[in-house]
Amino acid sequence: MSPEQFIEQVRKGKAAPAYLFLGPEIWLRDQCRAELSEAVLGKDATEEEREAGAVRHDLEEMTLAAVVDDAMSLSLFAPRRVIWISRAEAALPKGRASRGDDDGKGDASHLDAYLADPPPGVSIVFDVVRYELDGEDKTKAERVRKFFGKVPHVVEFPRWSAPQARTLAQTLAREAKLRIGPEELTHLVEAVGASPARVATEIEKLRLFAGEGGTVTADAIAAMVPQAQATTIFKLVDALAKNDRRGALALLDVLVREGEYLPLALQFLAALFRQAVVAQEAGLRGSGQIQGHFSKQGVAMWPSRAAQLADISGSFRPPQLRRALRRIADCDRALKDIRPDDRLVMEEFLLGLMR
Repeated sequence: MSPEQFIEQVRKGKAAPAYLFLGPEIWLRDQCRAELSEAVLGKDATEEEREAGAVRHDLEEMTLAAVVDDAMSLSLFAPRRVIWISRAEAALPKGRASRGDDDGKGDASHLDAYLADPPPGVSIVFDVVRYELDGEDKTKAERVRKFFGKVPHVVEFPRWSAPQARTLAQTLAREAKLRIGPEELTHLVEAVGASPARVATEIEKLRLFAGEGGTVTADAIAAMVPQAQATTIFKLVDALAKNDRRGALALLDVLVREGEYLPLALQFLAALFRQAVVAQEAGLRGSGQIQGHFSKQGVAMWPSRAAQLADISGSFRPPQLRRALRRIADCDRALKDIRPDDRLVMEEFLLGLMR
């Protein structure tokens, strides 16, 4: 089920007793959560009723059995409840539990009992944002889907593509009465990693900055959008090409101080290296050839980005770029694991590239 189908269903008053929200995208997920709360708790619910009826649990902190027991318990203060279960993937059997010696956390029989006779006015949402729906995470996502197989509805939240995010940015900019050119729009989408939630946030900030009917320039985007900053990322690439460890770590420090989400910065870096590999393999020389080639493939490419790709493909030999892509994949996996600090993972990644 898509988020749009979910919203249409709950608006018709057909909220199910349980849902599985699966996938990394946040913006539409928040809309679905709001729609479900309104459908279950009622449009006329008071603030106190909404607060009492909105329950949150974390399966890293409690067992599935305890969560289901709470859902099946009648509440005098909140006869209608939406129970949001974050990190629901923790319910899957691990270690001894996967071999049949269950500690209670991975036993789906508790959920089966709830679904066989769900209490009226209660909806549970099992939320899993950790895994992508394709690529290397697909097997893990399918394992989650199988464990929660009795849940009647699975709502999928795949990561948005750049064209989808660009369409959203165009729509929001038009609604905000902002004048923004195609190159600036593409730059904005790149800066936020095609995240729809960040697109919406940054468009609102630009509306306040430029005013109604205002023009959004590249300088305004650079000033207002906290990004895996294009300038910082390109400086980082330059430091990697020069084997400048001190410079690379200093630029990583800039990203951390600016509050940049490091997995997003890694995605931005990966996109640059992948496009540089394509440019090298196609034998492209200069920004003009690069821009023309990618434009013919339907990939948005503006002159400044093409010039930057020309610099990257000229600074790295083909084996270096391929090695960098392998290390990026390893770093991406490490960022998704339980780890002490994203920064430590990124530092190890950068130092590994410059050995």
